[in-house]
Amino acid sequence: MENGCEKIRMVSTCLLGMEGPVAAELKSFEAEEVSAQDGRVFFTGGPEMLARANLCSRFGERILIVMDQFPARTFDELFEGVKALPWERWIGKQDAFPVKGHSLHSKLASVPDCQSIIKKAVVDRLRGKYGISWFEETGARYPIHFLLMKDTATLMLDASGIGLHKRGYRANATEAPIKETLAAGMAYLARVRTDGTVFDPFCGSGTILIEAAMYALNIAPGLRRRFLAEKWNGISQEVWRQERDRACDQIRRDVSFRAYGYDLDPEAVALTQENAKKAGVSARITVEQRAIDAFSSDSPYGCVICNPPYGERLLDIRQAQEIYRTMGKVFVKKRGWSYTVISPDHEFESCFGRPADRRRKLYNGMLSCQLYMYFR
Repeated sequence: MENGCEKIRMVSTCLLGMEGPVAAELKSFEAEEVSAQDGRVFFTGGPEMLARANLCSRFGERILIVMDQFPARTFDELFEGVKALPWERWIGKQDAFPVKGHSLHSKLASVPDCQSIIKKAVVDRLRGKYGISWFEETGARYPIHFLLMKDTATLMLDASGIGLHKRGYRANATEAPIKETLAAGMAYLARVRTDGTVFDPFCGSGTILIEAAMYALNIAPGLRRRFLAEKWNGISQEVWRQERDRACDQIRRDVSFRAYGYDLDPEAVALTQENAKKAGVSARITVEQRAIDAFSSDSPYGCVICNPPYGERLLDIRQAQEIYRTMGKVFVKKRGWSYTVISPDHEFESCFGRPADRRRKLYNGMLSCQLYMYFR
C-alpha cells in the first residue's frame, strides 16, 4: 500500500474565521490547489505534504485525506458511493477503521445509520479486494470521517489523530484557556515580528505568549508530538524523518524576539513558566504577577495580544467591563505599539473607550468572538 509520490487530496479543518491564515500557511508549505470553504481548506500534495501539514500547521485543527465527494440523497447512493472508493489503497487486512461524522441540511439526517452504512460499504469493498470475510481491526487505525452537507457526502481519513491544537506543552491550563491554534492565529493577525516584543497582561497558562514565540522563532508546533499517520504503511518513515529534519532546520534561533506575561494569579505565573519550558521557549518569555492597572512598559515598541476575562465564564459582566475600562486607560496610543484583544462582549469597544481600527470575527471553540485590533 506504499503510495510513493502520488498526489493526495487533503483538507485542513479549522476554526471559523481562520480559513485565510490556514490557506496562506498551506501555500507557504508549497501545497497545490489550495481552496478555502467554511471551516475547511482543501489542498493537494504528495506524502511529504501530508507530513509537513501535520508537523507545521499552526492554525489548522486536523489534516484529513479526502477520499471523494459524491451526491448521497439515499442510503443506496451512500452505500454505492462509499463502496466505489479505493479504501485498499490505505487500509490493510488487519487495520482498524472506525467511522464517525456529521450530517447537516441533508436528507440522510441519522448519523448512526450513516455510520452503519459506511462501515458496511467499506467492509464489502475490502472483503472483495482481500478475499477475507472477517476483519480483526487490530492493526494501525485509519479513522473514517464523513460529512453529509446538503446531500453531498465527503469521505475522509483522519491523518492527525489527536487534534493539531494539542502541541504537547500544555498538560495543565487555567480556568479559561484559549485554544493553541487560535492563539497562533492571533499572533499571525497581530503581525508578530521576529524582532518584536509581545505582551500579554492576562497570560493565564501562557498559550498566547508561547504561540507568539514559536511563531517568531518558526518552531513547528508538531515537533513535540506524534500523529496517527506515522503508523500507516502508506507513508514511509523516511518521509516523516525528512520532514522533521526540514522543520528543525528552519527554526530561527538568531532572532531577538521577547515576550512578557503578567497575571494576577501566582499559579498562572508558575504555569506559564512551566509550559514555556516544555515548549522550549522559556528563555524568550518573562512572567510576573501583576494586575492590569499596573500595566506599563518603557519599550519603544510593543505588541499586546490578550484574551481578557469576560462575564459569561469567569466574572460577572460588570467586573469584566470594568477591566475593559482599565485596559482602555493603560493601553495608550503610542507610536510603535499595537493592541490585539479577543472578546465575545459586544460592548467591549464602548467600555474600552475607542473603536477598533480593525475587527475580525473569530471563534474560540464554539464561542463567537471579535478580534479588536488597535494600531493607529
